[in-house]
Amino acid sequence: MHFDLEKEQRTNAWKSCIDMLEDFYENTEDIPVSGESSREEVVSDLVTGFEKTVELDEALNHVISGLRKHAVHTPHPDYFGLFNPRPNFPSILADAITATFNPQLAAWSHAPFATEVESKLVQEVGVKFGYPRESVDGVFTAGGAEANLTALLSAIHSKYPKFSEDGVHALPRRIRIYCSAESHHTIIKSARICGLGSTCVSHIEADEKQQMIPEALEDQIAKDKSRGFEPLMIVATTGTTGSGAIDPIQKLAHIASEHNCWLHADAAYGGAVVLTKDYKHLVAGIELADSITFDAHKWLSVPMATSLFLTRHKQILWQTFGISADYMPNDETHIQELGSFGHSIQWSRRFIGLKLYLPLLVFGWKGYEETVLGQIELGSTLRQKLLQNNWKIYNETDLPVVCFSDERFAEDPQFAESLAAEIVGEGKAWISTYPIENVLTIRACIANYATTEEGLDKLVGDLNTSRNAYQK
Repeated sequence: MHFDLEKEQRTNAWKSCIDMLEDFYENTEDIPVSGESSREEVVSDLVTGFEKTVELDEALNHVISGLRKHAVHTPHPDYFGLFNPRPNFPSILADAITATFNPQLAAWSHAPFATEVESKLVQEVGVKFGYPRESVDGVFTAGGAEANLTALLSAIHSKYPKFSEDGVHALPRRIRIYCSAESHHTIIKSARICGLGSTCVSHIEADEKQQMIPEALEDQIAKDKSRGFEPLMIVATTGTTGSGAIDPIQKLAHIASEHNCWLHADAAYGGAVVLTKDYKHLVAGIELADSITFDAHKWLSVPMATSLFLTRHKQILWQTFGISADYMPNDETHIQELGSFGHSIQWSRRFIGLKLYLPLLVFGWKGYEETVLGQIELGSTLRQKLLQNNWKIYNETDLPVVCFSDERFAEDPQFAESLAAEIVGEGKAWISTYPIENVLTIRACIANYATTEEGLDKLVGDLNTSRNAYQK
């Protein structure tokens, strides 16, 4: 079997593939943001089996047409969804380069350039968050869920060094993890994976801005201690998925210090404000966190599965994941610790960091600052347009996440659901719903550098039309 195919076949396939992808990339805004595909329709478009083969051109057309037909198109400028951006072009090339070279980052000596690129990025991003360069460490992960799990494992190993050998038997008593009621559910998932159980996660009340209330946290910690529980970790969410709320990091850092807790900042989305001079104050104190989750695939416009776990504790990753294996290269200790097999949850791992490194070479931090500022400005513009059209804003954040509704229908949950379903179903845009203080709001987030003010006018116009029809 000639898996390489002939050079002529490859050349033709590259051209055919690029032509189809370029057509999608250049003309994304001309297709519906989403469609209503049933599972039966999708399955019927798949091949029935793999006994019969087809030419590569036909196979490429089948796959690209399927993705074009059956998907929510997150690269669309009218996608106002869940932090899924349009990837910038250099980051797309990076994915293709990585797939072609297929470097193995388990050990430094197998992929020195790729490993050092990621190490460099960890240093630079860590410094952006305010960590001292000499103490910052971290690793690229496949997503925020893996980064949050890494944070919990690091917290456990930091406080209970015997955990690696004895597991949960190393815990002297039941422990507690504290996070906002608005925090991401990966915290619960992480607790389950670690064998701690979801009941160890304590969700602390949030205020009218959807921010964790420090006084409520202190009260809960006091109650837990009186019952013999051990506080382990406090999670400060900086940019909640629902409303873009940012927890008061400095106050939480003080509480964490008082109770010997690991402070983790889940900055998967909102952390990108550290790249700006005007808005990095929103996450003041994040440098006090023991660890940080940051998803480049959210606000930095790169393909999915490009996340970072950062920490100011230089040895905690090796302490948590360090291991030896006879079949692995025996690199020098300080080099060996860079390989993912002893530095992270993963063992074999692809070159994730190139998706950020290549765009940074082309656009620099300045380009990213302009992108973040541009989206924040569009978020402010969307709020103004909604208010001018008699919509009420229910969340308060500087991030470009807007939760809104018509105050007349505040007690009617079907209103938001109906409008969102109609607009999404017709492929006009992609929006969602989110509850805030017993009101089901419509949620729109600027997640795309290609979104325009004209697109916002169209969204508001469509919302007005749907509202008028709902009233009748």
